[in-house]
Amino acid sequence: MKHYTHLNLGSQAGNSTSMTVCWKSWPNLFHIYILLCAPGVLSGQFQLEPLNSTVLQGSDVRFNTTVQGIWKVMTWTVQGYLVLTISVTGNITSSSEQFSTRFCSTGVTSCVEFTIHNVTRKEAGPVICSVLGEFGSKTAQLYVQQSGTVNIMGGNVTAVQDQQVEFQCIISAWFPRPTVTWTQNGQAVDKNLYNTTNVFDGDVFNSTTVLKFQAVSNMTVECQATLPTLPSPQSSSVFLVVVPKPPDWTVLIAVVVSIGGFALLVLLIIGIIFCYKGRKEKQPNYQDEMSRRVRTQSQISSVSAAALRQGQVNAGYVLEGQTSVTPSEHSDCDFYQANSSKVFEIPDVVNSNPAGNGYNSAYATVDESRFRKHRHVTIV
Repeated sequence: MKHYTHLNLGSQAGNSTSMTVCWKSWPNLFHIYILLCAPGVLSGQFQLEPLNSTVLQGSDVRFNTTVQGIWKVMTWTVQGYLVLTISVTGNITSSSEQFSTRFCSTGVTSCVEFTIHNVTRKEAGPVICSVLGEFGSKTAQLYVQQSGTVNIMGGNVTAVQDQQVEFQCIISAWFPRPTVTWTQNGQAVDKNLYNTTNVFDGDVFNSTTVLKFQAVSNMTVECQATLPTLPSPQSSSVFLVVVPKPPDWTVLIAVVVSIGGFALLVLLIIGIIFCYKGRKEKQPNYQDEMSRRVRTQSQISSVSAAALRQGQVNAGYVLEGQTSVTPSEHSDCDFYQANSSKVFEIPDVVNSNPAGNGYNSAYATVDESRFRKHRHVTIV
């Protein structure tokens, strides 16, 4: 479908001339209108890059703005505060030396670079660039990460071979939560050998990780913590010294005690057997006992007969009823007779000889018939 538009054009002679223009469609007419009547829209566009930036605390972060068109003044706002203003002529007004800006290339005003130096977590958040006039504003997000400290407690460790050792690592003041790993001589440790706990304290993370394993050989043990913005992990390392374990005397002692106990038991049994045999051999039978008793009686009889044979005759002994004694019978006894009123003494033959084979004493007195009954006591 075709559309026609009739236009009247005036001439110098005052005659009118008419011209007919043919349009293919109404949408084309709308686009032509926009091109003729709204040039400011084309010239008011600009770009902000990057729209998201994550940096490590203490580093510098940069944002670039590219403007298509003619602009006069540009402003930068951080955390809601206007921190810098720049004009197209290059005049810069900054609230702090921490913020700066420049043109990307000399003599080219369409590209502006904005820099935040020594960024901290206070600057994290929206960063807004505004171009005064019909350009409007753009917003970028700034994320700031913070690295803290890493420290293995206790220092170097000396352990006996095959002994279980434990290392504790403290990671303090990190944001966000760091990634924690362990290495042994530069080789990553299995995650099953250690455990890590994280605690959010205020606006930072504190972590504790514990590594346990059996000591086999000397090695360097390292605890590492890292963030995406860290160029390399932050770490702490100690040295593990492994000494050979001493000989296990337990088995040897047990064997020696067992052998010694067995030997002692054998010796005890042998001793009991020998004692039993000795007692059995010493125990007399009936015939031996009778023979022994006969020999004993014979020895006693022999001793008694010898004792009787060794006795001495008591010359002073007088039989009962005897009234006189001839001097010849007592010549060796110094027996004498005195007056009738005198008492006759019979010398003690036994006492007069002190070495006389066990005879102790003899006493004699004279009765009215001038003879004394005499009794002799013999002590064996």
